[in-house]
Amino acid sequence: MSGNTITHKITATAEQIGTTGRATHDPSLAPNRAARELGLRRSEFDLAVHLGRIRTVPDEGGGGRRVARDEIERIRAGEGFPETLRDSVRAVGTMEGAALMKVPGARFTRLARLGLLVPVKFYVNRYRAVVWLYLADELRQFAADERNAALLKGRTPEGLRGQLTEGLDLRPRNWRGRHLGFLLRQADDPWASAAAVASVLDPAEVSGVVRDPYERSYLHRFRPVPPAHGSPGSPAAQLAEEIMTAADPDEIDWLRTDLAGAVEAARGQRPAPRPALRPLPTPPAREATPHEAEEPGRFRDLLGRLRRRGS
Repeated sequence: MSGNTITHKITATAEQIGTTGRATHDPSLAPNRAARELGLRRSEFDLAVHLGRIRTVPDEGGGGRRVARDEIERIRAGEGFPETLRDSVRAVGTMEGAALMKVPGARFTRLARLGLLVPVKFYVNRYRAVVWLYLADELRQFAADERNAALLKGRTPEGLRGQLTEGLDLRPRNWRGRHLGFLLRQADDPWASAAAVASVLDPAEVSGVVRDPYERSYLHRFRPVPPAHGSPGSPAAQLAEEIMTAADPDEIDWLRTDLAGAVEAARGQRPAPRPALRPLPTPPAREATPHEAEEPGRFRDLLGRLRRRGS
């Protein structure tokens, strides 16, 4: 038996023992470790969770989301792992996306602005420009669909050209819709669901819908942590906050309606906590002063004299 064969057997046995031990003593994994075991970079892992490719569970200790060991094994047993998983979360920018679809970059941008290509991520580069990223899988599917052939070649239809001329850009709105869907899938509490809707509305809009300050405070406790884009207060962070906040009037209207319904449902299941009302202490009885004690007698004497005068 060769040394390589012996080494391989020892390694395989050690891996098997290690896996068994983890399955017994570590039923769920933190995100960083789960990403390593699935052969993903952390950004790829986060996107896979966002898209529902990887299911997570709440951390019983309150430390965020974790991945169950059974979920790791389910994914690893999938056909074509790990290449299939990596391909499903591959995100590309405009130029790479245009090359995948075999269209010029300008046409790709027009299709995205029209809302026909939905971004899955974005970041703000060092020039404070927003860079949108798209799922490669979705771009390939769009290009392969015969119904989209006219959009990939020839002139853009006049009606669509007019919308672009007027400045239409549905990329931020489409990203918000996709992001909100992710937040709602992760919400495991009715107040968390309401907070997810509130997170894409301006605080003034939230106050206009949720009048009760205790309910607003409770919503804030469940507010999801927004994706980080630069240090707090930086131009990049401010630009990202604008993208993450609903801006179109009709979008704001339906989000306000959704928020009102979500809060009503959450309230019916569990009212927001309020501070306990303390009964006001009863003031101690006060004894009348000698001057106050004399007043009733003086009043009776005066009344008697007036009656005698009138008789």
